[in-house]
Amino acid sequence: MTSIVVAMLVMGLKYMAYVLTGSVALYSDALESIVNVATAIAALIAVRISERPADRSHQFGHHKAEYVSAGLEGALILIAALLILHQAYEAWLNPRALTAPAEGLAINALAGVVNAAWAWHLIVRGRALRSPALIADGWHLFSDVATSAGVIVGLLLALTTGWMILDPMLAAVVAFHILWVGWRIIAQSMSGLMDAAVAGDMMAQIRRIIAANGNGALQIHDLRTRMAGRATFIEFHLVVPGSMSVTEAHDICDRLEEALAAEIEGAEVLIHVEPEGEAKSKGALTF
Repeated sequence: MTSIVVAMLVMGLKYMAYVLTGSVALYSDALESIVNVATAIAALIAVRISERPADRSHQFGHHKAEYVSAGLEGALILIAALLILHQAYEAWLNPRALTAPAEGLAINALAGVVNAAWAWHLIVRGRALRSPALIADGWHLFSDVATSAGVIVGLLLALTTGWMILDPMLAAVVAFHILWVGWRIIAQSMSGLMDAAVAGDMMAQIRRIIAANGNGALQIHDLRTRMAGRATFIEFHLVVPGSMSVTEAHDICDRLEEALAAEIEGAEVLIHVEPEGEAKSKGALTF
């Protein structure tokens, strides 16, 4: 919630800087902050929904709400980029002098300082809590700070040289950067909605955990994974000796589930036990 308040403060300062100067480069910076506020609110709502327990209508939980939110965020970012490009094109055709440039740039610089301070806080806090999400949010804000710094330097250069055409050019650069960010967010969202498997390094970790805790079983095969928000679904077939009792096989399953849950955040494990006659030679992990 604090991140939303800080984002709204920064948005207000940047929009004030745009109104004072009429600069389309500052307009692009302000519009990016407006998108940040909208996406932060959408993300907060999505996280609250995704944390709801499974129910009769959603028996596998509500994890994918975060992907829907990410898709919405990406769409908002693309719209913002197109609006910026439109303004930049108008300013390119009709370059105009900036009004109150000193005041506007000072306010925009203040917004950048606030953003940088909060980004640093998020990174330090994220490292202390070992939270990748907080650290990622912090670095994302630092990218906004870098964008704002580039806009300020560019406008100072425009004011110094009198080349006011630099104003719409800077806005266009910011717009293309935002387009790239929006496209990446949408691509990642679609990947999650399409039940993409975990990354190669995590798959290697999963196989290592299974290999270290599958004592008593013969092999596992048909290992499959998919991501859904913060949940990682893992399922595989566990082959045990035909003479093994149900209780012994169940104990192995419990050991594997506990080990995976301890190292893989949000792990949801499903194991299908089979007798040794169902063993496979291709793609199997033998103990």
